[in-house]
Amino acid sequence: MAPFRRIIWVVLDSVGIGEMPDAAAYGDTGSDTLGNIARIRPLRLPNFVELGLANIRPFHGLTPAASPTGSFGRCALASPGKDTTTGHWEMAGIHLERPFPLYPNGFPPEVMQPFEKAIGRSTLGNSAASGTEIIARLGERHMQSGSPIVYTSADSVFQIAAHQDVIPLPELYAMCETARGILRGPHEVGRVIARPFVGEPGSFRRTEHRKDFAVPPPQGMLLDRLAAAGVPVTSIGKIYDVFLGRGIAHSVKTKNNAAGMAATLDAVREESEGLIYVNLVDFDQLYGHRNDVEGYATALEETDAWLPPALGALKDGDLLLLTADHGCDPTTPSTDHSREYVPLLAAGPRVRQGADLKTRSTLADIGQTVAENFAVRIVKGESFLHAIAA
Repeated sequence: MAPFRRIIWVVLDSVGIGEMPDAAAYGDTGSDTLGNIARIRPLRLPNFVELGLANIRPFHGLTPAASPTGSFGRCALASPGKDTTTGHWEMAGIHLERPFPLYPNGFPPEVMQPFEKAIGRSTLGNSAASGTEIIARLGERHMQSGSPIVYTSADSVFQIAAHQDVIPLPELYAMCETARGILRGPHEVGRVIARPFVGEPGSFRRTEHRKDFAVPPPQGMLLDRLAAAGVPVTSIGKIYDVFLGRGIAHSVKTKNNAAGMAATLDAVREESEGLIYVNLVDFDQLYGHRNDVEGYATALEETDAWLPPALGALKDGDLLLLTADHGCDPTTPSTDHSREYVPLLAAGPRVRQGADLKTRSTLADIGQTVAENFAVRIVKGESFLHAIAA
């Protein structure tokens, strides 16, 4: 029998815990998302600390637990890059040979010219920008001209923003499909994203009709193997989009961390077995990229306050895994992701307390652990199931 009947796997998006040895090659020397926040703004994370967070490494103001109630360690990112798709794919057993391309200066003519020709419209923007900022700046011109707003970010993304009254959703989604078809080969970005908005100049707001068009992950990754073995997978947050829904039986889209945490509790109460795979995105999307230290710190404390009800909802055969996909240090001048180690915490009624999982060489170790528990195997990663099963 599997040591754990059910696994709840929560990705704290961008909560890195210190630069990796190759951080300088990415311009990330000194990046330490959690450590730098703790140094600047005292953090109250008693429940994370009880699980063993401060036993992974020293953090200013956080005292290591004398007897951690969970297992603890950290993971390196083996693939080149530091973005959402790279991190999540690696968790599922995929190591990239080269990073997804980034466009800090906008997209080149060999991308934009065929795109504009195919959609029959000119475009606005074509720069790296905050989504809310570029919509505020160019939204009125867009409404007057009918030209969609194209922009990118620190991630490998091609984003298309359009007012729903100017370019209806079906047409916007069709534009994204067109872009996805053009962005191949050296320009194969991780995701094309539809960013619809509504409102009037000065009061635009993005809607819940965002849609991601991701690169299909290679066959044989963790969610494929689980589906083939009949293991049900529930996704919460952007997990569905990252994996194009592959291997996912049930999904819940969420707008923010609060909705993600609530949906996770609901799933824990309702789903009887399998994997519940969660992404909490606010750390990255709202605070890391905007260098909002206070917002990031508050979000960490809100998640810490969610841990007691989450742990209390676990049944005897449940395993809770907490980790991240990369860093996004809000204390540095950069608003980009950062090349960092990520935390690894395991908890549950049958989890060995105080087990030091050390430094794992790849995020795929987490995926291999999940795979072994459900009697399947993925190509990359070394399972630590034996180390945490009490």
